[in-house]
Amino acid sequence: MQVFTIYLFGLFFTFAELFAINIFARLAFWGTVLSSALAVQHRLDADFAQLYSSATHTPWIAANMTLDLSSIASEDQYTALTHPRFPAHQVRVKKTNFCDPTVNVYTGYLDVDAGAKHLFFYFFESRRDPANDDVMMWINGGPGCSSSTGLLMELGPCSIDMQQVSSNGTVWNPYSWNAEANIFFLDQPVGVGFSYADFSETVETTEDAAKNVHAFVSIFFETFPQFTGRALHLSGESYGGRYLPAFASYIYDQNQAAKVEGREPLNLKSVVIGNGITDISTLYEGRYEIECGTAALDVPFQQISTCVRMKIALPRCNAAMQKSCIDHFVSMDCRAAVNFCDNELSTGFWNSGRNVYDVSKMCEGNTLCYNDLTEITRFLDDPATRALLGVETSKAFSACSSEVGTNFNAHMDKWAVPSQYYVASLLERGVRILIYAGTYDWLGSKQVVGGQVGLAWTSSVQCGGMAQLGRQ
Repeated sequence: MQVFTIYLFGLFFTFAELFAINIFARLAFWGTVLSSALAVQHRLDADFAQLYSSATHTPWIAANMTLDLSSIASEDQYTALTHPRFPAHQVRVKKTNFCDPTVNVYTGYLDVDAGAKHLFFYFFESRRDPANDDVMMWINGGPGCSSSTGLLMELGPCSIDMQQVSSNGTVWNPYSWNAEANIFFLDQPVGVGFSYADFSETVETTEDAAKNVHAFVSIFFETFPQFTGRALHLSGESYGGRYLPAFASYIYDQNQAAKVEGREPLNLKSVVIGNGITDISTLYEGRYEIECGTAALDVPFQQISTCVRMKIALPRCNAAMQKSCIDHFVSMDCRAAVNFCDNELSTGFWNSGRNVYDVSKMCEGNTLCYNDLTEITRFLDDPATRALLGVETSKAFSACSSEVGTNFNAHMDKWAVPSQYYVASLLERGVRILIYAGTYDWLGSKQVVGGQVGLAWTSSVQCGGMAQLGRQ
């Protein structure tokens, strides 16, 4: 008889052995197997809990009841928050003394896919009235860039100390958005910043990422009832122009399901997009205006020969994008159109050495053009900082993940879904949207309208709520 081996709950058996056992013995035998299996499962549960008490993880305690956020006082262990509607998700949160000493600050992870993926976040209470102020979520773009850069370079409670004048690596930011709102900074999707996966799993489309963002916000609001009914605002920049309309739309649709089931919906009030890549049909024309017109600088900085080449290529680029990426998306044809447009309309800028986010300056430091990002990376890789934040992954911090960007690009995520359709639908349903764009930004630049860079795509938003999308 051929012998096969079965591995069940860590126990080995062979068919030859099984067939040698009489029927009554087999019944007793499988009863023993079941008992052994349950015993093994109990040991696995214990081992899993012990895993987060090891030297490489912050310990945690479980909680599936509602809490007041202020009740989480431990800086040494996470409190794990679960919810029956999201059985494959949990949020782990702890208190920390990071960045803003005037408010309560929390960090933690959203564990998704039964704990296989972990999204890192910061939460800062409002400096004004945390018990009543709105809640805002901020994400950076990329795709693949960490919200830590927005926190430490732009709108967070503290900024990276470039002058080396502080003792903790950061300086106070009096203009932080938490001056008037409770604010999250979320590293998403998995693989961004301090977010990580146990087995190299990835999220590779905006629509998939939206599900995790909704789960995170829902668990937080429902576990901490002090936030119930608070206005929620989603904000971000750059690729956030792709992310945020999809995230807000998913939250809105799930809100309708919540109402049908008699549950409290999230009070989604607005979406805020800065220098956003939302409608790709205006992207290349905007870049031409930035380089070869006077939309950004009084005197065009691009070489005349390059501008002539761009002007000749622009109609063909626009026609190819419209046909293959917008009117009828065909991945292979759209990829060819994008490659042509990039080759003819972007290479001149890359050769100029200018800062893609501020064309009035030359690029400095690393490939992201700011010395601040080099210092942020050094600061967030410091063992003391990582311990303060409760970082679990051993991987080095990166402001932007090339792997995440490559994965999204492979799915043509930027081009596959016209995000202005989401914007139109949100406006029709009363969700307010704020669009702002910097004059010197090239990477997220759009066609110029009325002397303003970055607003042309709003003209393509056709909906009854368009009057709410006014320009100021």
